[in-house]
Amino acid sequence: MKNFLVYTHPDCSYSEALKEELQSEGTEYDEIDLSIHPEAWSKLEALTDGDRITPVTVEGETVTIGFHGIG
Repeated sequence: MKNFLVYTHPDCSYSEALKEELQSEGTEYDEIDLSIHPEAWSKLEALTDGDRITPVTVEGETVTIGFHGIG
Protein backbone atom coordinates (compact mmCIF):
# COMPACT_ATOMS: atom_id res chain seq x y z
CA MET A 1 0.00 0.00 0.00
CA LYS A 2 1.18 3.51 -0.76
CA ASN A 3 1.17 6.48 1.63
CA PHE A 4 -2.56 7.14 1.35
CA LEU A 5 -5.72 5.25 0.52
CA VAL A 6 -8.29 7.60 -0.98
CA TYR A 7 -11.97 6.81 -1.50
CA THR A 8 -13.33 8.96 -4.33
CA HIS A 9 -16.34 9.41 -6.57
CA PRO A 10 -16.24 11.07 -10.02
CA ASP A 11 -19.26 13.28 -9.22
CA CYS A 12 -17.39 14.82 -6.27
CA SER A 13 -15.36 17.95 -7.05
CA TYR A 14 -13.61 17.63 -3.68
CA SER A 15 -12.35 14.18 -4.69
CA GLU A 16 -10.81 15.73 -7.80
CA ALA A 17 -9.28 18.58 -5.79
CA LEU A 18 -7.70 16.15 -3.34
CA LYS A 19 -6.26 13.98 -6.11
CA GLU A 20 -4.84 17.04 -7.89
CA GLU A 21 -3.20 18.25 -4.69
CA LEU A 22 -1.73 14.84 -3.86
CA GLN A 23 -0.35 14.58 -7.40
CA SER A 24 1.11 18.10 -7.33
CA GLU A 25 2.84 17.27 -4.02
CA GLY A 26 4.21 14.05 -5.52
CA THR A 27 2.35 11.97 -2.94
CA GLU A 28 1.67 8.42 -4.01
CA TYR A 29 -1.77 7.07 -3.18
CA ASP A 30 -4.07 4.18 -3.86
CA GLU A 31 -7.53 5.15 -5.05
CA ILE A 32 -10.83 3.36 -4.64
CA ASP A 33 -13.26 4.92 -7.09
CA LEU A 34 -16.66 4.06 -5.66
CA SER A 35 -18.33 4.29 -9.08
CA ILE A 36 -16.13 1.40 -10.21
CA HIS A 37 -16.09 -0.45 -6.87
CA PRO A 38 -19.56 0.06 -5.35
CA GLU A 39 -18.93 -2.85 -2.97
CA ALA A 40 -16.47 -0.55 -1.14
CA TRP A 41 -19.28 1.75 0.06
CA SER A 42 -19.67 -0.45 3.13
CA LYS A 43 -15.99 0.06 4.03
CA LEU A 44 -16.33 3.82 3.53
CA GLU A 45 -19.50 3.91 5.66
CA ALA A 46 -17.65 2.07 8.44
CA LEU A 47 -15.02 4.84 8.39
CA THR A 48 -17.57 7.70 8.34
CA ASP A 49 -20.13 6.43 10.88
CA GLY A 50 -22.54 5.62 8.06
CA ASP A 51 -22.17 8.76 5.94
CA ARG A 52 -21.78 8.45 2.18
CA ILE A 53 -19.29 11.26 1.68
CA THR A 54 -16.16 11.55 -0.43
CA PRO A 55 -13.29 11.96 -0.41
CA VAL A 56 -12.16 9.89 2.54
CA THR A 57 -8.42 9.53 3.09
CA VAL A 58 -6.84 6.80 5.19
CA GLU A 59 -3.22 7.18 6.27
CA GLY A 60 -2.27 4.45 8.71
CA GLU A 61 -4.73 4.82 11.60
CA THR A 62 -5.73 8.36 10.61
CA VAL A 63 -8.99 8.87 8.70
CA THR A 64 -9.78 12.26 7.13
CA ILE A 65 -13.30 12.85 5.90
CA GLY A 66 -13.69 15.47 3.18
CA PHE A 67 -11.07 17.69 1.58
CA HIS A 68 -9.23 20.13 3.82
CA GLY A 69 -6.07 20.60 1.83
CA ILE A 70 -2.77 18.85 2.36
CA GLY A 71 -0.21 20.48 4.62
